[in-house]
Amino acid sequence: MTNGTKGTDRSLRPVVGWLWTGVAMIMVQVLLGGITRLTGSGLSITEWQPILGALPPMSEADWQSAFEKYRQIGQYRYINFDFNLSDFKFIYFWEWFHRLWARLIGLVFLIPFCWFLWRGMLRREWVIPLTVLFGLGILQGAIGWIMVQSGLNEDDVRVSHIRLAVHFMAAMGLLAYTFWFALRLSLPTVAYVRSEGLRRLTLAVVAVLCVQLVYGAFMAGLKAGAFAPTWPTINQQWWPSGMGGGQDGLLSSHNPLAVQFIHRGLGYLVGLLVLIWYVRARRAASTDLFRSYASLPVGLVMAQILLGIFSVLYSDQSRPLLWLGTAHQFTAMLLLLSLLCMLHLLSKRLADH
Repeated sequence: MTNGTKGTDRSLRPVVGWLWTGVAMIMVQVLLGGITRLTGSGLSITEWQPILGALPPMSEADWQSAFEKYRQIGQYRYINFDFNLSDFKFIYFWEWFHRLWARLIGLVFLIPFCWFLWRGMLRREWVIPLTVLFGLGILQGAIGWIMVQSGLNEDDVRVSHIRLAVHFMAAMGLLAYTFWFALRLSLPTVAYVRSEGLRRLTLAVVAVLCVQLVYGAFMAGLKAGAFAPTWPTINQQWWPSGMGGGQDGLLSSHNPLAVQFIHRGLGYLVGLLVLIWYVRARRAASTDLFRSYASLPVGLVMAQILLGIFSVLYSDQSRPLLWLGTAHQFTAMLLLLSLLCMLHLLSKRLADH
């Protein structure tokens, strides 16, 4: 890390650039996952072939074989029974590209990592955290396949929304881990701020946002928006009548109306918390860098709420939802990263140096 300097040490620039490339590629991967979900493409590839699967079907016979395997699962039988080969190729592309990008991330990590290690460009204390990072990437791929398997049967028409949430939050964890490490190597120590109260508040906002992200994944997996494409009420009710007691009550993760109700409420709560955080941040003693970025979470949370509203209003229209849902997910990532950046700048250990 560059202690007390104005910028990144020249010797670290290749490593720092490599880490920021990883951050960008993980963000693209998450967006590809969102597009795959919104286009209903996730179950189009019914096999897991880490090496051979890098290539799509290369002949008409191969395409027919892949299509025939897809026709055996419930999604085809109950939803896409009118698909022809051309329709299948469209959904196959997004799932294939999503998996291909994951393979590229692995290569972009592993090859430079070995090179930097061989050239002695990685400090000893970085090797274990970076190895953990690679392991998290492998784990994320395994979670993705377990998620896909939950929908590869004759009865289900989509993957388990619980497993989708696990897959999504694992991706957020991988993104946050890479982002945090990149920040450690990029920011000078003079940028850090000593404010324990504000640090605790930032942690609380991040925690609530993470719960909100889980419910966002539930929304996606259940297609809960289409059950109530209205705003500000939910089907003209402030308390939806579809939320019964017992297993279908407010805390049910399987009731689309309950999930949407909580997701909306958490969205408003995150917005309020970010505004409170901003007021506190403006009053706290801070550095130029902290002040220049402090307003970023406010703008992002406002954009996130607006995109969430329009995503719900157009949740029963596939094309607008594709663009709005992707933008909503992208802004959610930016909001999380902006708050993590603020949390990093409030790091007590680094501010004390």
